[in-house]
Amino acid sequence: MFDLPPLPTIQRSKGHAFASFGMVKGRAKLADLAQVGSAKLMLPRVDGDVPEAVFLNTSGGLTGGDKISFALEVGDGLRLTASTQTAERAYASNQGAAQMQVSATVGAGGRLDWLPQETILYQACNLQRRTEIDLSATAACLTCESLVLGRAAMGETLTDARLHDHRMIRRAGSAVWSETFLLDAAVLSRRNSPAVLAGAQALGLVALVAQGAEDAAAPLLALPSVAGAQLSASGWDGRCLVRVLAPDGLTLRKQMAQIIKTLSARPLPRVWLSGGTL
Repeated sequence: MFDLPPLPTIQRSKGHAFASFGMVKGRAKLADLAQVGSAKLMLPRVDGDVPEAVFLNTSGGLTGGDKISFALEVGDGLRLTASTQTAERAYASNQGAAQMQVSATVGAGGRLDWLPQETILYQACNLQRRTEIDLSATAACLTCESLVLGRAAMGETLTDARLHDHRMIRRAGSAVWSETFLLDAAVLSRRNSPAVLAGAQALGLVALVAQGAEDAAAPLLALPSVAGAQLSASGWDGRCLVRVLAPDGLTLRKQMAQIIKTLSARPLPRVWLSGGTL
């Protein structure tokens, strides 16, 4: 008589958004658009000839069982900047992992700047994310990722959270950069170790894959450091990889903004401007 009834199945959010862009009479144009469920895509008006695509998760965040995917096709000779409307939030989960998939293809001579805003990890979150970008032989891409460990305004210190993050960039079908990142309770317990997070509350990654990208590493090291941030950069064989550790999310955002503007030679996406990086 003490048996508890099974937990009810809780409704979960699911969404998929896709957009394709191509060149029409020398101008970048939207060729196809599809959006289902909690995933939406906005196309803000911008000056110049580089369009922007902004993805949005209308569920407000991700928890166990949620599934969302964003996908892009960038046509030959076209440059596109894509971002997210706001920070993604990974909420506490007691029913498995939330799943997020980001995929893109970039045609000959094209370039994608995939510049999502931060992901904020909540205590007891569980997120699996996979990002895959396929480049043609002459395409390029710039991508970033920012993680904030807990809600500073709530005084939250993460002790139990899980993020399994896999990133892959291929050129002409062959992998040119791949990385798998795992953060869990064991890592968090050693967060003050210089070999792990060195006490950082936020961390970022910027990767540029393009012809001559390796030459960008040295100038990045000469960028002014935002107080409290630590930056490292390396370049090799058409790749430039930058990592940032910071004491909080705002410091990370400001340092990432400097790096992104340097590597893209363009202003930040307009949706970033509400976060203190004008």
